[in-house]
Amino acid sequence: MYTMSLEDLPQDCFEQILSLTSPGDACRSSLVSLSIRAMADMDSLWGMFLPSDYPEILSRLVTPIPYSSNKDLFIRLCSPNLIDCGKKMFSIEKSTGKKCYMLSARDLSITWACNPLYWSWKCSSESRFAEVAELRTIWWLEIYGTMNSQLLSPKTVYSAHLVIKLANRAYGLDSLPSEISLEVGNYKSQGTVYLSANRKTTEVDERVRPIRVLEERLRERTDGWMEIELGSFYNDGCYYNKDVKMSLKEVKGAHLKGGLIVEGIEIRPKN
Repeated sequence: MYTMSLEDLPQDCFEQILSLTSPGDACRSSLVSLSIRAMADMDSLWGMFLPSDYPEILSRLVTPIPYSSNKDLFIRLCSPNLIDCGKKMFSIEKSTGKKCYMLSARDLSITWACNPLYWSWKCSSESRFAEVAELRTIWWLEIYGTMNSQLLSPKTVYSAHLVIKLANRAYGLDSLPSEISLEVGNYKSQGTVYLSANRKTTEVDERVRPIRVLEERLRERTDGWMEIELGSFYNDGCYYNKDVKMSLKEVKGAHLKGGLIVEGIEIRPKN
């Protein structure tokens, strides 16, 4: 009895099969044999894994990327790259090819950020952006970010994270919980978080539906920063070309607060 192996499949048939999987699956299949590896490395296949708008993304890069093939380009885009005059960061998720963005502090709307009495802009060797924003002293704290859903990968659950640090002189940030929210189309989630490295209490406004409850919203990242999840949503056809609105604010207390360092807001697929 004759048994067909993977090597016996026509090249276009094997390419079609792999295109229905993921970049991670394609890489794993290349370990089967040299002939399978040749088919798994086909330029046309990796062109399918690249974002459909990748030419437009390449045109927005601060520093052009040299690449020799679509697979090479895919790998290079897995590392964060500055776009839009350095105000945003773009990358793709290595295992899935889903798009990830990070909005710098300069790309956010921070109340009174242009007033040096309240906020200061400074360089940080630990940030990938040219500047971060540090809160000097204020009682009215508002940080907003927007991203059009059309720029994100479809049929993907995304989460938005405010990336911050707390300076040694930080004060007043955890006297009251800050309100966090994410809104897109007719969907809105809300909650609260204490801006403290030690206190991880999370409260949720149950009157707002639909809402997703998380055990922790302030956690350490591998890059030395901390992040707060502002919310998550499923990017399907219902929200096509809608703005994703993300925010953190604490405007109810009359006490002063300071020492919050803001790098930006990261929007990435939720695992």
